[in-house]
Amino acid sequence: MNAPLLALSRRVRNTPYTSRIEQFPVQAYTVYNHMLLPSRFRGLEEDYWHLRKSVQIWDVACERQVQLKGPDAAKLAQMMTVRDIRKYDVGRGGLVPLCDHNGKLLNDPVVFRIAQDCYWFSISDSDVAFWAGGLALGLGLDVEVSEIDINPLAVQGPQAEDVVAEVFGEAVRAIKFFRFETLNFRGHPLRVSRSGWSAQGGFEILVDDWEIGGLLYDAICETGAKYDIGPGCPNLIERIEAGLMTYGTDITREHTALEAGLEKYCSLDSDIDAIGIDALRKQRARGLPQRIVGFNVGGDRVPGQRDPWPVMANGKKVGQITSITWSPRLEYNVALGMVELEYAPLGTELTLVAPDAERRATICEVPFTGASQR
Repeated sequence: MNAPLLALSRRVRNTPYTSRIEQFPVQAYTVYNHMLLPSRFRGLEEDYWHLRKSVQIWDVACERQVQLKGPDAAKLAQMMTVRDIRKYDVGRGGLVPLCDHNGKLLNDPVVFRIAQDCYWFSISDSDVAFWAGGLALGLGLDVEVSEIDINPLAVQGPQAEDVVAEVFGEAVRAIKFFRFETLNFRGHPLRVSRSGWSAQGGFEILVDDWEIGGLLYDAICETGAKYDIGPGCPNLIERIEAGLMTYGTDITREHTALEAGLEKYCSLDSDIDAIGIDALRKQRARGLPQRIVGFNVGGDRVPGQRDPWPVMANGKKVGQITSITWSPRLEYNVALGMVELEYAPLGTELTLVAPDAERRATICEVPFTGASQR
């Protein structure tokens, strides 16, 4: 039986690169921030190996940019995140958990300070503009909140720096992680950041013009031909191996930023005025009930997963696996999920109730690098 098609409408937006993407054998899309996001080209494993060995160009226009601009932009930006960003200078960025008053995670974007009075939040899949706009209005802040038409284009993989340097010049090589520089492409200034949603390294270009975006896509493909460039997208295998969590799948509105493993991005010992930080301080003091962990899952390749699978200890459900796949490099099943804190120490053996059979699930280090314990 064929899989159902995704019915496209104006509610699901194209990107400046859709026409280019569809010249390749794109096999699947998903919808992210109301936009198309390619999710598979050659096949999951083939895409994985190509990303690790070569270089890929990604249409990630779905990483929408929520802009705060005005005299109170810095105040609102800091109120929205539990990470201290007061010393961020222009050109600097970082991952910043956004929480509600209970410390529950609303989004885990990357923020860049674009100007002294302007911030861009590059968001995961939730409507952050509504949250920011409501805060600005309710607090009477002098700041304009908008989702601006910026369409990121990513170049990821071991050869990414060489490709981007040929297109934008050698200045690319000096860009530090989570920093951007404004560089010219055919006379048009574009912000180029060293960032991206893979562990293989790369860049994201924040494209502010649809026509320029199409031309840039073509130029990167032409330049990258000698590096075996190809279309790509965030890869399930690569992201789980790297421990890259997906908001809405592995971590959700039901989890606090601490339960989601984002402790190092939470400035709990600072004096910042941020929504949710008091709740996180209290949770740290009393202890977490659960946290995100990695699993080494025994047996042969797991079947496809859509919904979470329960994890058991002595007949009691103690958590769930939210993302799982076979790693062709490590030759065992790798997974991410939530478990009660009592069962989170490394080496703890639990039972995964998978659709095909019960399987051993051992808590392990993330990123995944070790040998199988099948």
